[in-house]
Amino acid sequence: MGDTVTDFSALSTGDKSIKLSDYLGHYVVIYFYPKDNTPGCTQEGIAFRDAYEKFTALNAVIWGVSRDSIRMHEGFKAKQAFPFDLLSDPDEALCALFDVIKMKAMYGKQVRGIERSTFLIDPNGLLIHEWRKVKVKNHCEDVLTILSAAVEPTL
Repeated sequence: MGDTVTDFSALSTGDKSIKLSDYLGHYVVIYFYPKDNTPGCTQEGIAFRDAYEKFTALNAVIWGVSRDSIRMHEGFKAKQAFPFDLLSDPDEALCALFDVIKMKAMYGKQVRGIERSTFLIDPNGLLIHEWRKVKVKNHCEDVLTILSAAVEPTL
């Protein structure tokens, strides 16, 4: 923590290319989730959606990331009315940058998958907090609490 996050770009919903360095001056909440339209991933996205105005009031942008295609993301975003962008990482470049690909047990077999994780980046591009092995319940509130504490000294 406290390290500068390597600049990256990724394709996102809304037919955009998101570049981290374009968001210097803002806090960035980037959350990684396994798969669109699954129960836990939907609950997590809904929590961020419902708290979106609180995040924006604290000068933060939110991005959700999975290996799903932009087409899948567009459907998921529309269905859940997410006001933030979803980034597609089919080649796992972002997943590798944040070290979120792990071996996981699924139906008794070991599979490579995204470990649910969230990262908070400050307006200077420094990683100031990370959550790994995230449990969805109350996670969004935890992120908001840490973000609020980070913003408060600068107010």
